[in-house]
Amino acid sequence: MCFKSTYIHVKNKDIMMKRVFIAIQYLEIGGVERSLIGLLNAIDYTRYEVDLFVFRHTGEFMSFIPQEVRLLPEIKKFTTLSRPIKEIVKEGYWDIALGRLWAHIQSKCFEKRSQVKENIAIFQYVASNTTPYLPSLEHLGEYDLAISFLIPHNIVKDKVKAKQKWAWIHTDYSFVGINVEKELPVWAAFDRVISISESVSKGFLTRFPSLNEKILLIENILSEKMIREQANEKIDLKCLGEGKIKLCTVGRFSYPKAIDRAVLICKQLINKGINLIWYIVGYGGDENLIRKTIHDNRMEEYFILLGKKTNPYPYIKACDIYVQPSRYEGKAVTVREAQILEKPVVITNFPTAQSQLTDGVDGIIVPNDVDGAAKGLMDFIKDDNKRDRIITYLHNHNYGNEEEVDKIYQMLEVC
Repeated sequence: MCFKSTYIHVKNKDIMMKRVFIAIQYLEIGGVERSLIGLLNAIDYTRYEVDLFVFRHTGEFMSFIPQEVRLLPEIKKFTTLSRPIKEIVKEGYWDIALGRLWAHIQSKCFEKRSQVKENIAIFQYVASNTTPYLPSLEHLGEYDLAISFLIPHNIVKDKVKAKQKWAWIHTDYSFVGINVEKELPVWAAFDRVISISESVSKGFLTRFPSLNEKILLIENILSEKMIREQANEKIDLKCLGEGKIKLCTVGRFSYPKAIDRAVLICKQLINKGINLIWYIVGYGGDENLIRKTIHDNRMEEYFILLGKKTNPYPYIKACDIYVQPSRYEGKAVTVREAQILEKPVVITNFPTAQSQLTDGVDGIIVPNDVDGAAKGLMDFIKDDNKRDRIITYLHNHNYGNEEEVDKIYQMLEVC
């Protein structure tokens, strides 16, 4: 089936709407997925017709897709990229299963050679080994713009027909393990590489310096109005403790987010006599490690895992200080969400920290290690005047940025 272009009638003229295709694997709760919902909510649907291709129709954010977006039907073979290998073998998808198994072997060999802590090369190996066996999407017709919102980008590169193709970067590439030789041809095939911050651009260009001319900065799009409205949802706050300093962190339980390390920071604060409770909204693969760290350090009373929450904003609103204890970041959406809710923010000094906030003005930056972070956080907790100054600054400044979508419009008009 081929979709026809839509025309709108303006002042006796028929104007063809621009067609935009956006691809992402699924819409589980996460910063990248939330930023996509922000983008979708900011688009002017009187000018642009948007087709959203979610490989696998799963995740709490599926219900957040604006009604103006045309959600394309799920194609079963694309779902095999993220489902258990045993499951897809039973269904007869041997080509994808073998491709994924070979990718795991390649990734393990790469990890041994490179000795990196955070190896994300697996995603590119999987994409390279499986994309040739996936069906084409060219039956959807030619788009004015095709966006690959999250790695791997091979599907938009090879399976979609479009006048322009853009690929998004969401992480600090200077910090992760990738096979540059294998990834470079994929990134180079796109007309634009979209970066969410200047620091993310710099990190990316340390690995792919030849792609400098393709970089375009478009920050994660956030709506102040929507965040404030959702923050008013009623929640049970009894578990958050009364009469204590309340710290909050929202994030996936993964190595970059360093929730395991936050437990040790919490322990130092408790040992120094700080009366606090630190609650975490999130989920992920490191949950067992984090729970073990909590148990081993007897932090069950002070460091609370609240689990997955579709709406984290009431929990951010309820805290006294929002903490982002990451080892590294692209640009954490939750930091600006906390600032929108006028919460003093503390972040560790990861490489892209300077792009997140201005130290001492709309938050503070503490050392990126347990001892330094604990001392910096303790000093901030004790400094009521500094916290009040930051809250006043946040109250008087706008942290929404729906106008970022204009950059997409401008580029499409030029093209």
